[in-house]
This record gives sequence, structure tokens and C-alpha cells, in this order.
Amino acid sequence: MKTIPAEKMLLHPRNRHHGRYDLDALVASHTPLAAFVALNQWGNASIDFSDPLAVKTLNQALLRHFYQVEHWDIPQGFLCPPVPGRADYIHHLADLLAGDHQQRVPRNINLLDIGCGANLIYPLIGHSEYQWRFTGSEVNPQAMTAAGEIIRANPQLSRAIRLRRQKHSQAIFNGIIHKNELYHATLCNPPFHASAEAARQGSERKLKNLGLDKQSPLNFGGQQDELWCEGGELAFVSRMIDESTRYARQCVWFTSLVSRKENLPHLWRALEQAGALVVRTIDMAQGQKQSRFIAWSFMPAAQRAKLLSV
Repeated sequence: MKTIPAEKMLLHPRNRHHGRYDLDALVASHTPLAAFVALNQWGNASIDFSDPLAVKTLNQALLRHFYQVEHWDIPQGFLCPPVPGRADYIHHLADLLAGDHQQRVPRNINLLDIGCGANLIYPLIGHSEYQWRFTGSEVNPQAMTAAGEIIRANPQLSRAIRLRRQKHSQAIFNGIIHKNELYHATLCNPPFHASAEAARQGSERKLKNLGLDKQSPLNFGGQQDELWCEGGELAFVSRMIDESTRYARQCVWFTSLVSRKENLPHLWRALEQAGALVVRTIDMAQGQKQSRFIAWSFMPAAQRAKLLSV
């Protein structure tokens, strides 16, 4: 009997990835995936999710089949994101924006992806689903190069996604949001761990859960600036809140994923002290666990509605 993973039952209604993957359709869209499909111990067609190449090939098939991204690749060792969970953030963000736009998802708008990574996943999904335009910021030069190669390999993206290098490792919006620019929303998947050692231990736990030894490569990879920063997620999002006050009139909504629920009270207090007029916490399924993103704005409702009426 085929079962639906619990996290997929909780996905946003517009998410294209409810239920089990239709591997026949995905193979038809991207034939290299066929080499990785086999029957699992329950007799269902699947792939080995502990195999990094299998997972990357699945992502290539998903992006081609659902999002018209014909060519997608990432360098070895970089984060290979779970597409269903990443799509959920995009759809819930669309609902947030629709709340200021007569319950209709706005289309002709600009978004800023903080730390777009080599995979460029949020701009790819957001542009395909809602025709949004994106600026992706990135501190890692190799990730920046890889993201640029994705754009160049898919001509329809050239006017939809632009990249900006963050030259200062401790800055988030500074140097990225230029004078007189307006963004309708920002989004971010911040570094989760507080140290390299914590990231290593987290990787080992995931390997153990997959039944692999410590020397095995993780299927999702991840570079230092993707997995950890000093102080971890709490410090990163707190810094984002502090910087956001300087761009309060240049962005309608600031948002960021928050993986640790226990970080929320601190962030709520920080937003109150920063003078945010409205704060929302949106719960969702994110990969194999419950997650959420936090959103804040320094603009009153009437101003948000005016800026989103495009």
C-alpha cells in the first residue's frame, strides 16, 4: 500500500508536490532519472535519498517537469534543497502578499532572496509560479558563479533574476538594497547552526538516521555559510531585524524562515523594540518537520496595499 509522507499531507494547497512523486512522469521529463529509480523494501518505485547524485537528478527532474527549468546543476558539496518544502515558503509568502492585495496574489513585483545559494531555488520557483522578479544576494563567490550559470542556461530567466554579491560577510541588506529601490518582500533561509562543530554533529545525526556511516556524503550537502554562522539562526535573524530598520521604507515585508520554534519569543521582542508595525508568524511544513517563517513590516496597511497595487 502506498503511503503519503506526513509532511506532504501538510503542504500548501497550491504546492505541486502533494502525494508521492510520479516517477514515471518525472522520468519522461528528465530521462537520466531512470537510472536511479528502483523498488524499495516496500515494493514502491523510489530513489535512494542517501545518494547525492540521485537526489540532484530528482531535483533536476522536478524543476524541469513543474517549473520549466531545463538546465539546473550545482557544484559538488553545495546545498541540494528539498523542492516541496522550498515551494511551500513561496506559496505561503504569496498568501501573505495577497492579504494586502484584495486577496489576489500580486504578480508584477520585486523580491529579494537573501543568500540565494548555488541552487537559486526560491527565485526559480517564485518566477515560474507567480512571474515574480528576483534579486538574489550571495556572499560565496562559487555559489554566485553557479547561480549565474543557471540563469545563463535558461534564457527565460535573464530578465527575471539578477544577482548581487554581498561583499561584507556580516552584512545582510547593507550593500544589496540600493538607494531608491523598492522590494515588495524579502525571503531567507538563514544558517541554522551556531558553529562548525554543531553543523558537523547535525550532519552525523542525519547520516545515522539514513543508516550511513560518518564518511558518507550527505544528500543535501552544504557549505559553511549555508549551514552555520556565529550565533546560528537566532543571531542571523536578529541581525536581519536590526538592519531592516534602515530599509523600512524600501521593503513592504521582510521575512525569514525560523527553524527553531524556541527562537520566536526572542525575535518577537526584537521586532517590538525595532518598531515593527505588524508581525506575522506563518506555520508550515518545511521538509520533514514543522517549520515557519516570521514576517514583519514597518508600513501601515494602507501603504502596503498601495505599494502592492501593481
